[in-house]
Amino acid sequence: MPEEIEVDTERLRETIDEEIEKEGGRFLRAVALTTALLAAVTAVVSLEAGATVNEALILKSEATALQARASDQWAYYQAKGIKSAIASNAASGFAAAGRPAPDSLGGVVARYEREQKSIQAEAKKLETERDARNAESEVMMARHHHYAVAIALLQIAIALGAIAALTRQRLALVAAGLSGFGGIMLAVTAALRH
Repeated sequence: MPEEIEVDTERLRETIDEEIEKEGGRFLRAVALTTALLAAVTAVVSLEAGATVNEALILKSEATALQARASDQWAYYQAKGIKSAIASNAASGFAAAGRPAPDSLGGVVARYEREQKSIQAEAKKLETERDARNAESEVMMARHHHYAVAIALLQIAIALGAIAALTRQRLALVAAGLSGFGGIMLAVTAALRH
């Protein structure tokens, strides 16, 4: 029978526990740091997402106001056209009756036609501004959607970080890092879109 070797099991257990704690402690610190950084980035991206959607809504509101003003101009244009047609018909009525039309009727028709041209130009200008605001709004909404997806990826990364901390699975930390990286890249892409 071989000689028995006496092993201090209590000391061995303490040494093993210390090593596990050292390794687990480093891992948990890495998870905590990663999660904290991702949370900070998520907060900034959330602010940007809110700002872009607000700006898109303001632009859309401005476009709606411009459309209302353009519609008013077109209504004014039509009113001038109706007045011009009435004056023109009155002049025709005088001619049909064999009487000369007052000179003022001819001047009124010409004036209304001139006014219609400037009203039409103003209406078209307002529609051009409206279209520009709508286009800007669409760009801002596209940026907002990129930010929203980036936030979702960052939140998934934070959740995976919590899973990594609870299970001490390095694969969960790697998945958190990849999801976080994807979210950050999408947020950077959204920020660079103009």
